[in-house]
Amino acid sequence: MSRTSPDRVRIPATVRIRPRGSRTLIALGIGILAVTALMLVDVLAPGLLPGDVPTRLQDGVTLALSVLIESLPFVALGVVLSILVQVWVPPGLLERWMPRRAWARRAVLSLLGMVIPVCECGNVPFARGLLMRGFTVPETLTFLIAAPIVNPIVIITTHQAFGFSDGILVARLLGGYAVANLIGWLYSRHPSPDALLTDRFRDACLIVADEPGGRGRRSLAQFIVELRAVMPALVIGSALAGAVQVLVPRDALLAIGSNPVLSIVAMMTLAIVVAICSNVDAFFALSFASTFTPGSLVAFLVTGPLVDVKMIALLRTTFTTRALVGIVAIVLLFSFALGAAVNLLV
Repeated sequence: MSRTSPDRVRIPATVRIRPRGSRTLIALGIGILAVTALMLVDVLAPGLLPGDVPTRLQDGVTLALSVLIESLPFVALGVVLSILVQVWVPPGLLERWMPRRAWARRAVLSLLGMVIPVCECGNVPFARGLLMRGFTVPETLTFLIAAPIVNPIVIITTHQAFGFSDGILVARLLGGYAVANLIGWLYSRHPSPDALLTDRFRDACLIVADEPGGRGRRSLAQFIVELRAVMPALVIGSALAGAVQVLVPRDALLAIGSNPVLSIVAMMTLAIVVAICSNVDAFFALSFASTFTPGSLVAFLVTGPLVDVKMIALLRTTFTTRALVGIVAIVLLFSFALGAAVNLLV
């Protein structure tokens, strides 16, 4: 595509500086108030909340830290790959190998995860690098949605967990590929795809583009920009995942595992809550194989890598709230339909 393509990222002429200190203080204050409220409830109405509040807080912190630690290596790898694509790969090299037709470019990009085997956390900074390089928003979205599922590590771990039984592996791979291209096609019909990007991401593009000096200085600038954008979202997403896991009664979800419809809803909800890395989530899903339907397991394996609470927080660093609502709605509807189809066929 030419540089005048309407789908390409247009960097604004000026940077709007936003105060970040006040936002940090507000978030910190909300966190302190939430913890204080829980402690007061535990003291004044000890029977209102199930379990001991300090123990539940400790469990929440432990779960949040486990999600954070599990994600950090992949985020770091994604940032490094983003810098390689944006700064070190010669201009036109990637684009030269891409088909000219938009649908074909998206189809190829949705398979890029086969050579970029990082989980969903690392794909976000890599996708930001693709946008900075000049790939269109629909093209980047197609890669971003497909890559957490269509990559060799996920294929191997899913096969190790389920083999080819009940078509779970095949349904997961085809489902991830299909929903990615569906989202890419739908957003390619958007009258202004650039409007799907946040102003903060546009500012980050300008900062990196205007950095003087050679590739080393540009790499350092992008490294700092990406970490400042992704790390707060990762911490917030991990904290939400830990909090939700200790507050949402998992027993209520497991009680409906045998219902062909409700089991799908329950496992999709669980996928959003637990926020497990797509490289290992198949083994977590395997523990529910004896009580939940095959379709619900497929829905879990498609939903989790794409729209869990951690991934949503990371996506918000680049895409607007309205765009995220649309992406989440499409993924959930598609995952439910896919799970229902598997239950009917198996």
